[in-house]
Amino acid sequence: MLNYQVGDIVTMKKGHPCGENKWEVQRTGVDIKLKCLGCDRQVWMPRRDFEKRVRKILVDGKFIALVNYKKEEE
Repeated sequence: MLNYQVGDIVTMKKGHPCGENKWEVQRTGVDIKLKCLGCDRQVWMPRRDFEKRVRKILVDGKFIALVNYKKEEE
């Protein structure tokens, strides 16, 4: 399981109806709060569903697929 931080930008399997596919993580825990970066709509999603649907994470200005991503140990 990857630890997501508040402020992380992720892309999901399916885009938002507004046409944007970038989301900002607003809150973490059992449920994840996401904000669409296109229309500023906020949604809550159970962590289990979020982890199934997330595809890429923004790192240093580039989107990296989670399959290839290994976060540095803190």
